[in-house]
Amino acid sequence: MAQNTKTKNKLADKQADEFDFKSKFAGPIAAMSHLERSLLMAEISMMSYLNVQQCNIAAGQIGFTQGKFFDRSGSQAYWFQSEHDSVIVFRGTEADDWNDIKADANAIAALAETVGKVHSGFKGEVDEIWPLIEKELEANTKPLWFCGHSLGGALATICGGRCVLSYLKMEPMGVYTFGSPRVGCRRYVNHVPLSHYRWVNNNDIVTRVPPVLLGYRHSGTEQYLDHHGRLRDLKGWRKTSDKLKGFFKELMNFRIDHLGDHGIDDYIDTIFKLVRNERKKTAKAD
Repeated sequence: MAQNTKTKNKLADKQADEFDFKSKFAGPIAAMSHLERSLLMAEISMMSYLNVQQCNIAAGQIGFTQGKFFDRSGSQAYWFQSEHDSVIVFRGTEADDWNDIKADANAIAALAETVGKVHSGFKGEVDEIWPLIEKELEANTKPLWFCGHSLGGALATICGGRCVLSYLKMEPMGVYTFGSPRVGCRRYVNHVPLSHYRWVNNNDIVTRVPPVLLGYRHSGTEQYLDHHGRLRDLKGWRKTSDKLKGFFKELMNFRIDHLGDHGIDDYIDTIFKLVRNERKKTAKAD
């Protein structure tokens, strides 16, 4: 897997002060609404692409007071802490083209540490970095959250499950992933109960690999954003129709949205609009 070795990663060259973070918190993450929490996790996932120094600065701007960087054989993650919470975020691959994504998501299955089969590339990354994270979490007493974008979402999913099965006393409060590929077979993804919210932006192509025909399945509760940016529960032909509408809508503007929909910035912008609408409704109700 070519994760974290890309030279095309645009976010890695940015400075923390270039971003206008929409998420700022002082209290417990659990006290936030679902959409506010999703926005926070999306922005944490985005800032994980920054270099270590800039990522720590960005974390402080949002509200974290402590940070630790894990790096082993190219597998990378951050552990951020506030007064109330701990968040583990995995750095993914912000790919520019399909060849990068296809190389990272090669569908080679391996036996899982629990039941069923899991993607061997994703499992290999987790095998490298999980022992470091597990040891650091031994003394953690704060509510724990996992998140990640793209391949980082796959790693967050696997590590969230390992956390539940490990000797650690603190189980994850929630796992939030954005544009994550499938990680394993049905038996594997359903083996460990997780509060997992899996965000999918319309035609995001990474969410379609590895293919179902090879036995791969998604886990968690899908949070599907339709071609208008609305959070919808669509199934079957209704979802297919929506994806086609999104495709032709972008095609009219000479864009292919299968890659554009994968960008973490697009997830953030769309979820922020949902948060803003939620806040307007709450204000009117008050």
